[in-house]
Amino acid sequence: MGTRAARGFGQYSGVARAVERVGERWALLIVRDLLGGARRYSDLKASLPRIPTNILSDRLKELQEAGLVRRVPSVRGGYELTPLGRGLEPVVLALERWGWSVLGDPGEGETMSADALGFALAAAFRPDAAAALPPTEYVLTLSGAEPPVAVSAIVVGGTLDVVPVGSGALPQPRRRSALEPVPEAVLELELAPAALRALLADGAIGRPGSAPFAGDAELLDRFTRTFRIEPVGPPPGAAGSTGAAVA
Repeated sequence: MGTRAARGFGQYSGVARAVERVGERWALLIVRDLLGGARRYSDLKASLPRIPTNILSDRLKELQEAGLVRRVPSVRGGYELTPLGRGLEPVVLALERWGWSVLGDPGEGETMSADALGFALAAAFRPDAAAALPPTEYVLTLSGAEPPVAVSAIVVGGTLDVVPVGSGALPQPRRRSALEPVPEAVLELELAPAALRALLADGAIGRPGSAPFAGDAELLDRFTRTFRIEPVGPPPGAAGSTGAAVA
């Protein structure tokens, strides 16, 4: 995709080209959801309830024209990312981590879809720490969500496989990866979105002033070692940025 966009920034720059293609409102959220696998138009609309139908159609068309998204012949009304589109995964994961530093508490009417929950876990996943721990399945449910929002995250070694589960989940004929050995240990957590933020940010659960926890403390320790989103910013005591200078 070396050509200029019709409404470009007039900048010969990688950042400018990227923003020309995925900088429109909703575009990166569509990419985020498609990183979880093929989705139908109706699936994307359900995951992004505030997006107007005409805007969803426009964004999908623009992403197709940019070579990031393609139709899935085997899924009626389905879309998936192309290899070029999947190349955005580390970018969107980094943006997810950065966003948790400014997330705050949920605003009125704000929801979290299963795709958003699963992507948050992917952003928080620490494969080096997980590799030293026994295989474990973590089932997270958002309290009060309607339709129900829940995901199953299986961790074997340094590998993570997350899929939506429950009555509100998309059909999953099989997991995307055949992880061996199958975990015998299962930790189930039901949390409000704000409690999930505190858990991923600093492991706050079962402490005074945090969400209560009455399950297996050892499995909870595994979770907090496996999933963590570090705050963005200089380390304590740092005088300022250490960014590289460009002459």
